[in-house]
Amino acid sequence: MNKITLSVMFIIIFALGIICGMYACTYPFKTVKEPMVWTKENRIKEKEYVKAYCKGQIEYRLPDKTRVDCLTDEYAIEFDFGNKWAESVGQSLYYSKMTGKKPAIALILTSLADYRYLKRIERVDNNIKVFLIKAY
Repeated sequence: MNKITLSVMFIIIFALGIICGMYACTYPFKTVKEPMVWTKENRIKEKEYVKAYCKGQIEYRLPDKTRVDCLTDEYAIEFDFGNKWAESVGQSLYYSKMTGKKPAIALILTSLADYRYLKRIERVDNNIKVFLIKAY
């Protein structure tokens, strides 16, 4: 690789580190000793991330029988993989209305390419708090 390519890669990785620092707040999450890495061989399910990271009530049931993945004192959090970003936006907003908590999404990123979904969420609604779970 030439120097320009290496410089560009360094800048991208540095920028992603800053983005993670801004969004990957651990407030509503448990401290996880070892990161849960998702691979094609080790396909960890969404509910396992909820169990590992939720620091509130898991699967809080609403009167209409829908369930909030994680309900904390401050947030109604929907956990989802990056490619399900659109569903998570709708669910987090709905759960927020139903519980009176702030809307939040725990976006599970299984690759660097998944950061594009974060930008899509931001374009839809900046009032949704996004917590990133790096699973790669």
